[in-house]
Amino acid sequence: MAVSKFHPVQRLMEAYDAGQRVFAESRPQELAQKVPQMPSDVQWHFIGHLQTNKLKLVLPYVTLVQSVDSLHLLQAISSWAVANNRTVDVLLELHLGSEETKQGFTEDEILQIMAGAELVSAPGVRIRGLMGMASNTDDMSVVEGEFAKIEALFNRIKAMGLPGFDQLSIGMSNDWPHAVKHGATMVRIGTDIFGPREY
Repeated sequence: MAVSKFHPVQRLMEAYDAGQRVFAESRPQELAQKVPQMPSDVQWHFIGHLQTNKLKLVLPYVTLVQSVDSLHLLQAISSWAVANNRTVDVLLELHLGSEETKQGFTEDEILQIMAGAELVSAPGVRIRGLMGMASNTDDMSVVEGEFAKIEALFNRIKAMGLPGFDQLSIGMSNDWPHAVKHGATMVRIGTDIFGPREY
């Protein structure tokens, strides 16, 4: 998907005209502003940290929330989905990188959700797979190790036979070939499509 955050609609339309249809945003207000300015066949993904008080700016427009990083958020999305008679597709974010600031679940927490009552108590939410962000490093052996870790967890859950669990979102402009090697079904590409961000 094309990570279009911080880029003007004119740049998004250049990508659209070249055939791009899946765009990813990380800020609710920016997403809500861009949606009506873009063609209706665009698929929007949300990839940033989503606060529960911003759901109404995101959930009506997106086809996938990639960044569900807490049980509280999962349950809030479920409540919104039920109230609005919707099914919301999400990815669970695994805390992969070494940075303390990164959001996400531990492996054990994800396994508990996928195997336990938390999933049953979240109607209106369909968990489609996992998302992870590797450490911000030039050492690709570290990145490969982290991608291998999330790939192993993804395959373990997929082997449970859960319907619709088929998406692994890892990799960005600097490391996407390694992500594809480790089973990525989607990669998040910003700089390689749009160039440096325009703030």
